[in-house]
Amino acid sequence: MRPLTVVIPTYNEADNLRAVALSLWSLELPDLRILIVDDASPDGTGQLAEALSAEQPGRISVIHREGKLGLGSAYITGFKHALKEGARAVVQMDADFSHSPSYLPDFAEHLEQADAVLGSRYIPGARLDERWGFGRVLLSRWGNFYARTILGLKVRDATGGFRMWRAETLSGMPLDSVRSNGYLFQVEMAYVAQRLGYRMLERPIYFEDRRIGQSKMSMSIQLEAALRIWQVLFIHRHLRPHRRL
Repeated sequence: MRPLTVVIPTYNEADNLRAVALSLWSLELPDLRILIVDDASPDGTGQLAEALSAEQPGRISVIHREGKLGLGSAYITGFKHALKEGARAVVQMDADFSHSPSYLPDFAEHLEQADAVLGSRYIPGARLDERWGFGRVLLSRWGNFYARTILGLKVRDATGGFRMWRAETLSGMPLDSVRSNGYLFQVEMAYVAQRLGYRMLERPIYFEDRRIGQSKMSMSIQLEAALRIWQVLFIHRHLRPHRRL
């Protein structure tokens, strides 16, 4: 089993953090560690993460950032820290249980056959929460179609944020050139990995609506994604497998 670090960016997730940490630690993944990247949550998420760290030394660590700096930069910060600390595989997931920790053993098993495993909402066997309205489903599917069409992406769920990466894959990617800071970050990472020739394997998941708290998705994030996708295409157009780091 590869030493595994789960990177979880947080902003106002105090109501979910302890439960998701306990759920992760209950898995049959003995080398699992949690890395919280907190953007100065006013609800005390960062302080709760520190308390969990004191209760479970060596199993959870915290990076405190000075403000709400964005999802993409939080993941890049977390990825770099995890690699520096010796992780051999890195998970990215939300703290709100929309990404069930129960899928991680399956991801870990399939990572032996791929460079990254992506939890997918849009392949056979996958499901969306029944509480999603028609408009939300349509927006999500349109966003994926838009991104896949412009960038030529082969993955079905380009905007999903539940992924497990080999350390070698992340180390071979130019993380400092990944600049998207909203949900387009997921698209950009998938595009860079594809351009570099990494094999991404999708596994079906049930995507549950968040149990507690409010979604961070906003119209500004959606507009950023629609406009910046052309910039993503331009910035990374030169990438080829021989350009891996």
